[in-house]
Amino acid sequence: MTKKKPLVFVVDDVPENIQIAISQLKELDCDFAYANTGEQALERIANTMPQLILMDVMMPGISGFQTVEELSKNPDTRSIPVIFLTARAESDDVARGFDLGGVDYITKPFKGAELRSRVRTHLELNAYRTRLERLVNERTQEAELLKDVIIEAMGELAEHRDPETGSHIHRTRAYVVLLAETLVQQGHFLSQLTPDYIVLLGKSAPLHDIGKVAIRDSILLKPGKLTPEEFDEMKNHALHGEGVIANLEKMAGPTSFLKCAKEIAGGHHEKFNGSGYPRGLAGEAIPLAGRIMAVADVYDALISKRVYKSSMTHDEAMDIMLEGKGIHFDPVLIDALVLVETQFREIAATYTD
Repeated sequence: MTKKKPLVFVVDDVPENIQIAISQLKELDCDFAYANTGEQALERIANTMPQLILMDVMMPGISGFQTVEELSKNPDTRSIPVIFLTARAESDDVARGFDLGGVDYITKPFKGAELRSRVRTHLELNAYRTRLERLVNERTQEAELLKDVIIEAMGELAEHRDPETGSHIHRTRAYVVLLAETLVQQGHFLSQLTPDYIVLLGKSAPLHDIGKVAIRDSILLKPGKLTPEEFDEMKNHALHGEGVIANLEKMAGPTSFLKCAKEIAGGHHEKFNGSGYPRGLAGEAIPLAGRIMAVADVYDALISKRVYKSSMTHDEAMDIMLEGKGIHFDPVLIDALVLVETQFREIAATYTD
């Protein structure tokens, strides 16, 4: 495959200056493009995405400085290196050029060897930076994929303790994301429910019952009603899960993902009126992630068959969810659930056990 040549973009209102610059750079084996005004440059640079820009300062219309300011506002062009190539040699102009993000400043008249050397250096630096960014992005994507796989495996480890809950983590994750997006659409919790945080919620949700790995099978899989002592032990799974994630924080350091996962694991059995466990938190003292997970988890538990109960219909489950408004659940979340209950039903049908 033929290697693509780097593109050098020359901006100058004097055509002869463009021709001189290009003629001095021919031996670098580059492709060239040009513009005679700042306005023209903004349009052409956005379309061609060069590897380096040679920018004159004094031009009719917007100046070279103003052109670079506009390029810096565009995420696609802000990282393209700019060399100012101009007759403006005053120290204030040089300083302003570097303040605007210019990588170099060459005054006219210039020597061809100097121009070639500096252009070659900055093309090599840009190529190295581009390769490094690509490598970092690839490694980041690999790390994210590995993290997602580990999360999925940890969540399924807990769910596979109970053979009847195979798709529970897939349904609850979809419920959680849908609820969060609906809350945003309704104007609630906007400062917390950013797009990135909603992604974290979806990735953290599978870990909500990770603490169940510490619960004895005789309790976890008991077909009948638990004794008070057994129920007390069962309730400890929230603290166990929180503890597992806290240990991960100690090893990996605090991250927004682990913080969200810990809030879900430790808070999804708290109740809005303070009667839940493990800490008896009430209202907004319960982390939002835990309050959202509670709605998803209880709804799914109601419509699912378990060793100790039969499944309910969607309508029967919704009746119970509505009865829990302000008691078990945050009223705002129940209002959101009502808006998307049809989608909840569809999610349940998609991920059947």
